[in-house]
Amino acid sequence: MSSEKSIQEIYKSYVATGSVKKFMNDIKAQGIQENDPRLSQIAELTKEREQKEKKVDYENFARRSTPCCGLMKKFSERQFVIPNFEKFTKTIEDLYWRIKPNTTGKNAAYIPQLASIPDYWGISICTVDGQRFQIGDTGNGFSIQSCCKPLNYAIACEYLTSDVVHKFIGQEPSGRMFNEMVLDHNNQPHNPMINSGAIATASLIYTLIDGDQRRSMADKFDMVKTWMERAGGNERFGFNNSIYLSEKEVADRNFALGYFMKENKVFPEKTNMLESLDFYFQLCSIETSAETFSVVASTFANGGVCPLTDEKIFSVDTCRDVLSLMHSCGLYDYSGQFSFNVGLPAKSGVSGVIMLVIPNLAGIVCYSPKLDQHGNSVRGIQFCEELLKTYAIHPYDNLRHTLARRSIYEDK
Repeated sequence: MSSEKSIQEIYKSYVATGSVKKFMNDIKAQGIQENDPRLSQIAELTKEREQKEKKVDYENFARRSTPCCGLMKKFSERQFVIPNFEKFTKTIEDLYWRIKPNTTGKNAAYIPQLASIPDYWGISICTVDGQRFQIGDTGNGFSIQSCCKPLNYAIACEYLTSDVVHKFIGQEPSGRMFNEMVLDHNNQPHNPMINSGAIATASLIYTLIDGDQRRSMADKFDMVKTWMERAGGNERFGFNNSIYLSEKEVADRNFALGYFMKENKVFPEKTNMLESLDFYFQLCSIETSAETFSVVASTFANGGVCPLTDEKIFSVDTCRDVLSLMHSCGLYDYSGQFSFNVGLPAKSGVSGVIMLVIPNLAGIVCYSPKLDQHGNSVRGIQFCEELLKTYAIHPYDNLRHTLARRSIYEDK
């Protein structure tokens, strides 16, 4: 069925009978929220009809449906990536309540402002079709901490290409602590997901693009924050100044790493190492919510195209490189075990956030500040591992002769 035919069917079934509001309720049941930017003109039409109590003609409806014709087609043909969204969300709810009593772990105490965060627990999901679900404390703001690393790396790759970035940073798991003072056999940080690699990535952003032309720190920060907002469907990203100041006050190890890297000529020529460090602290202190950050995760799952705006944010090649490194290096010293148990790309931050990417399906963000000995959210890790016991989404669950678990795609 063509997009035009889908719009005609929806008009005939809902709008012509005066049931625009029923259409909004039915599409909401499939996980598409009323504030979805693709539906903004249809939502306006609903309000106008209620106020004026006038029948909506087809031309008006078709014109307002143009920005979301692909969405209309999927709704009309029931072809969303998760077909039975209600059943899926019920499974997620069950997992949420099963995991909630797990209060083990401790907040990250080495950053004072993180030590006092309450015992929040939330899960937010956004699929590659923009189907969304939240449960728990998903609206509370948190600093993204190390979850800035895949985004910074993606931005650097978009500006400079992966080949240029990896002249300065390696691609291998370090097998050491995330803040270990060690470089690889090429005298480079092992990868962009550990502190040394992330500091090097921060030094690359806006450094090599314009030759000798320098960009201000303000320009750098605004550029990265705007890019994150675009990846998040133009939803809110803020900045937590108290976290930034707290992080900077206890950053002796990172300063030592910076000088160690400078001594070993890791940075591009003319790099101001102290500015790069400060920039890195700022990026870790960018603040958002699980609801918004799940859209960022789904942008990576969707090959770099934001599901809510259909804007291409990152190239497919950049997404491939980011997800590869998240898969091998994203969970600190638990990365290998997580890869074995879950097999999906993920990145954690010591604020208690875990960003999980299920390629071609969804992005999931868990938020719970209590951490295990590796610095990962206790509840977040448990959720990821329980999800893999529930659904066949491990990359190797489709091997021949596998006694497959439930498939999300067939959850009808």
